[in-house]
Amino acid sequence: MSAIAYYLLLPLIYALSLLPFRVLYLVSDAVYVLLYYVMGYRKKVVLQNLRNSFPEKSDAEIQRICKDFYHYLCDLFLETFKTLTISKTAMVQHCSFTPATLELFNRLEAEKKSAVLVMGHKGNWEWAGNTFSILCRQQLYVIYHPLANKHFNGLMYRMRTRFGTKLIAMQDTFRDMVQNRGEVNATAFIADQAPQPKTAQWLNFLHQDTPVFKGTEKIAQKMNYPVVYVTVQREKRGYYTVSAELLTATPAEEKDGAITSAHTRKLEEDIVSQPATWLWSHKRWKHKRTAVI
Repeated sequence: MSAIAYYLLLPLIYALSLLPFRVLYLVSDAVYVLLYYVMGYRKKVVLQNLRNSFPEKSDAEIQRICKDFYHYLCDLFLETFKTLTISKTAMVQHCSFTPATLELFNRLEAEKKSAVLVMGHKGNWEWAGNTFSILCRQQLYVIYHPLANKHFNGLMYRMRTRFGTKLIAMQDTFRDMVQNRGEVNATAFIADQAPQPKTAQWLNFLHQDTPVFKGTEKIAQKMNYPVVYVTVQREKRGYYTVSAELLTATPAEEKDGAITSAHTRKLEEDIVSQPATWLWSHKRWKHKRTAVI
């Protein structure tokens, strides 16, 4: 059945990817009405996450962010399909890097230093990876969770690797990074998902006790690769700016937990500055810290 669904949907997905952006966003507006008003997809989760994260905001403000988020989620969904057919020129126009960001990555490459990139599910992270592979000289690897449906996983793989990006399954991260030490590369981690509480570092994030993955920090320290935090800012509908900041050039010398705290604080700042473009439908706070007796 999964194969049948895939081949039935594939022509529609390609048709959507070929639409001009103006028409694509009209489709997105229609999907928003269905998702928000008819289906109410994870609306309780989104509203609870927003209320807990912004206790100082009024209910009217929370409702406004909620609606803006669903509008954005629909845009993001269809923008991802656009990756199937978008040209390199259009990709860079719609998702650009700041001059300082290009300078940072060019300097790291000139110094023959591979890097660990860390970011969150904010803005169009898929497009950010595409633009990196077009503009930067390093080989980009992205850590990902393979989808259970092998057909749709193959489609996502094609979209993510069209411009030269390579993927590493999460369970193979350290092994593959060691194997790739002979080249100058950048490995991107999206570090805002919910880890198992026992292996997490607990931080106050958006006014909540939050478990955060320590794996990004641990791998960066073992490899001693510079750690770069990446921000994807939405400028207007369909247009993003990517900026990057060096968090540490020598992670092996950092105290335990310092890198994880640093990139978590940066993500919090990004979310507060543009809340509607983070993935609020994710059950980020499903785990609670075990009380110490």
